[in-house]
Amino acid sequence: MHPPLTPHRHPMCLEIIEEFQKCHTDHPIGKFFGDCTQLKVKLDRCFRQEKAVKRKVNFEQSKKLQQRLKAIRKDETAET
Repeated sequence: MHPPLTPHRHPMCLEIIEEFQKCHTDHPIGKFFGDCTQLKVKLDRCFRQEKAVKRKVNFEQSKKLQQRLKAIRKDETAET
């Protein structure tokens, strides 16, 4: 299973998504017998790469937020 193939949610994988959807349209029966399997594998790899990038960005943002909160707490304890 793959997540919903909406282009706005997966901009990095847009080309592969379009190819995969075209394959499913061109091979309505063959898709059940592996005609689109190679594209599916490429799509899964792309989703993994996209997720890794998002995870890294989120981690960096959380580190910045933690540092900011730590500084605020330090200032608050220094004032009291």
